Amino acid sequence: MFSRLCWCAGFLLIATTLRAQSDFSSRYQLFGGYSFLSNSINGVNGSQQPLNGYEVAFAIPPWHNLRFKMNAFQYRGTNLGAIEHPYFIMAGGQYGKGFRREAVFVEALAGEGNVNADWGANKANGHTASFSAIVGAGLDTRLSPHFALRVQGDYQYAYFKEDINGNSDGEPPYVPGLPTNFGRISTGLVWRF
Repeated sequence: MFSRLCWCAGFLLIATTLRAQSDFSSRYQLFGGYSFLSNSINGVNGSQQPLNGYEVAFAIPPWHNLRFKMNAFQYRGTNLGAIEHPYFIMAGGQYGKGFRREAVFVEALAGEGNVNADWGANKANGHTASFSAIVGAGLDTRLSPHFALRVQGDYQYAYFKEDINGNSDGEPPYVPGLPTNFGRISTGLVWRF
């Protein structure tokens, strides 16, 4: 965790020393592409499968290089006999600087995560909603005046609970070993308009 924070701080320091290119970063942005999640929601130690999915994001033009961003992403996969379809809806800030054909950014987002009801090991019921937060950084490379290629890496926190005892009368207990820390990698096209 500490090394991830150091990487994020390094990206932020690099971003603040770069010169902005107003034509590149002063537009609305619509992003769509592939996303990879490092571990399944029910992936206890020894049973960890990554999930694949997609991501869609929208960001408004920046004010002093800081822009508001809304993000949604969904994954699909199976692990421990259960089908998992988690999705997340997030919003927050993105700070970036442009230089030449590239733009570097850092971001912090928070929101809610949801997953199908029988996502637990052996299709056990679990909570379907969770608070989630993301801290990450990325690089946009301009392909044309309106399109750019984005590569992004994030640290994600999400806390889901699984019902291992079959309790239907209340909140499921926390199962030790369920992941709360995830790594995300996303890549795709950014449309600037």
